[in-house]
Amino acid sequence: MTAQPIHGHEPERVPRNADGIAAALSGERRMEFYRELLAAAPEKAENILRRWWLEAMLDTDQDADRRADAALAGAMPTVSLGELMTRRREAGLPVD
Repeated sequence: MTAQPIHGHEPERVPRNADGIAAALSGERRMEFYRELLAAAPEKAENILRRWWLEAMLDTDQDADRRADAALAGAMPTVSLGELMTRRREAGLPVD
């Protein structure tokens, strides 16, 4: 099963490339990203870009603190597995 975003980001806050990721990260984290990417074997570069893109998306999320507080307080909305599967079927997404 694959995960799909509930709400897309149009346009994406962070472009899915090294320049976009680096621009979204703070100085020290940007250098860590570049060090890791430049030291990576070619077959590992895609995974590094993907992980750091997720980090950059979290860093640029203006609601991150509010959501973290809600999660820690147990106040996040939840969905049953059955409801999730129904939504996926209705959207034409795999459920296996």
